[in-house]
Amino acid sequence: MPAQPPDKTCASCGRRIEWRKKWARSWDEVKYCGSACRSRKVRPVDEQLSETILSLLAARAAGATICPSEAARAVAAGSEPDPEAWRDLMEPARRAARRLVDSGEVEITQGGKVVDPSTAKGPIRVRRVR
Repeated sequence: MPAQPPDKTCASCGRRIEWRKKWARSWDEVKYCGSACRSRKVRPVDEQLSETILSLLAARAAGATICPSEAARAVAAGSEPDPEAWRDLMEPARRAARRLVDSGEVEITQGGKVVDPSTAKGPIRVRRVR
């Protein structure tokens, strides 16, 4: 049995892509974990959320954290008059944080401990890599 290839991260959601036997011949071309991510890709608002997360962290002390909702609120405040529009940006903000983890720029924590972004459930915090 051949060795399993190295892990990959989805270009859209930032989660770990689980190797599947059907991808054995095309593993190098696999970029997305599924059809939903393949159709969503990375939109301009996703890039804006990533930039906002980094700018919010840059304005904080070295070990400080932010909640993804802070980035969602900042992006929504600049584009939508609806005060609740930020809620629709929560999952995109979490995806942006996971992509930043993959690039090595931030860490995702729960209860002050670094967690795997692919399996983290519930409230998370984002901080710069120490």
